[in-house]
Amino acid sequence: MISVVALTDTFGKMFYTGGMDTFRLWHDDDGCTFHAETNVYFSQCGKDRQLSLHELLKITSDIAVEDYRERGLSREVLLEHNLAILVSRCAFRFHRLPRENEHITVTTWEEPPEALQLRRAYRITAADGTPLVSGMSTWLLVNPVSRRIIPTKQFTLRTPPAAAREHDCLEPGKIIVPDDCRRLGGRTVGWSDLDANGHTNNSRYGAFLEDALPEAYREKAFTDFRINYSKEAVLGQELSVWGHFDDAAGRILLKGATESGSSFEGELLYRPD
Repeated sequence: MISVVALTDTFGKMFYTGGMDTFRLWHDDDGCTFHAETNVYFSQCGKDRQLSLHELLKITSDIAVEDYRERGLSREVLLEHNLAILVSRCAFRFHRLPRENEHITVTTWEEPPEALQLRRAYRITAADGTPLVSGMSTWLLVNPVSRRIIPTKQFTLRTPPAAAREHDCLEPGKIIVPDDCRRLGGRTVGWSDLDANGHTNNSRYGAFLEDALPEAYREKAFTDFRINYSKEAVLGQELSVWGHFDDAAGRILLKGATESGSSFEGELLYRPD
């Protein structure tokens, strides 16, 4: 019989007896490269038994928060300094999506910041070190009340990295969605979509995007995924998802919009049939 001794956070706080593995959290000696071991659970996967896009967004945003917390920069500490950090753009390349019951290591590190955006890289590997996902993200430093953007040079609670590394993924740049889109669906932003910042959690936009895809595109072999967060969607707003499909290029462009304007833009690349 296997007994669960402890279960707390997403990463590193799950320990089993009975011969099962222990999942670890650790920083490298450089103090900034952060690793978290975990398992890919049934609830995190879609019908194809692969990690879903919205769970990928959740895992990568959670490890960023955990990295800072382990370095003494928890959300509570940031709020005490009138700071909040909001994800702005993400880009991921899929070498192979993690599968149900696969043990993986999620690694993240900060990159030299831009004037108005923090930069963070990701790498997800299988238990034998095989690359699964490579990614980059940018984050905005804001006042949590006014939502005013704060220049990154004013973020003096930690020493920013000075050197960048090579990344096997697209840049998390601006996504331009053409006007000739068709409406794919819509939904009302609900209570379970919100997080502690009071707006729709960034991972939920991945679910909105996945749910809106036509059936013929749901099981494409996606190679890259990018998303831009434009304007926070809040409780009760109606959000419509629009799409543009380029089958020859293997490219899908999507946008989600409320009555207040564009909320997100997304891009999926796949191998054409």
